[in-house]
Amino acid sequence: MVFLPDESRSLPPPPIVNGASIWLGLIGWVSAMLDNGFNHRPIIRAGVHRQLLFTTVGWFAGYYLSKRMNYIHAKLDRDLFEYVRHHPEDFKTAGI
Repeated sequence: MVFLPDESRSLPPPPIVNGASIWLGLIGWVSAMLDNGFNHRPIIRAGVHRQLLFTTVGWFAGYYLSKRMNYIHAKLDRDLFEYVRHHPEDFKTAGI
């Protein structure tokens, strides 16, 4: 899968309840409520199944986006530490 390469499997999974999941789940729920409002239906009572569906889709999208974010940050950290390891003369510590 292009979204998450195979080397991302070595990373620990993010928690199920994380910031991205909460925000995108909330956005999914609000979009279902807005859809009800734009179509002149009762905002909260109509389409509860759609509200649950949009919230669930947003939640899982947030989970996989946080997984992707963790992979990108881990890859960047790995590359930076590799650069520091190969170029120690650029990163001398001050002798205090």
